[in-house]
Amino acid sequence: EELKKENRGKTVFEFYFRIRILLNSKFSVYILSVIQEIAFSAALMESGSGYIGPFTTEITLTYRKVFTNIGNAYNPITGIFTAPLKGVYKFNFSVYGHSNPSTPSTVSIVKNGERVAIAHGHQDQGVVNSSKGVVLILEVGDVVYVRLWSERWIYDSESNHNTFSGYLLFPLR
Repeated sequence: EELKKENRGKTVFEFYFRIRILLNSKFSVYILSVIQEIAFSAALMESGSGYIGPFTTEITLTYRKVFTNIGNAYNPITGIFTAPLKGVYKFNFSVYGHSNPSTPSTVSIVKNGERVAIAHGHQDQGVVNSSKGVVLILEVGDVVYVRLWSERWIYDSESNHNTFSGYLLFPLR
């Protein structure tokens, strides 16, 4: 009841977790920890332009141009987001490519090795683009990343057409 009073009216980013640990039923210790702020956004290429793919196997895309990485949960070397705490997260990803009758542009967002959603574009002329967003429940240590499908290609430039972003909506106990 005391915790409810202290935190009434606060938003999730103003709110502090108070964990009550009962020891021997005689006294309690309060541990105060700030809710972690977790958000990242990145594009594929740090500079220049060019095609990525096609490859004979799927590859994990490494989004090197980091706009935001609050909490450092996204690794631009590996392209992998690792959940630092249990919670509900929102992810967005996009794909862009130049049209080709035989080579589509297809990527998927992956959670712990399992495909969750696909962004795909394919037509004979012009450019193709697609974007998707998903909300995922993650445990500490779960990983999320984007994979380029085999025999597919994408194109990126300083315009940052291909992006991968995510943020914590709220923590879970």
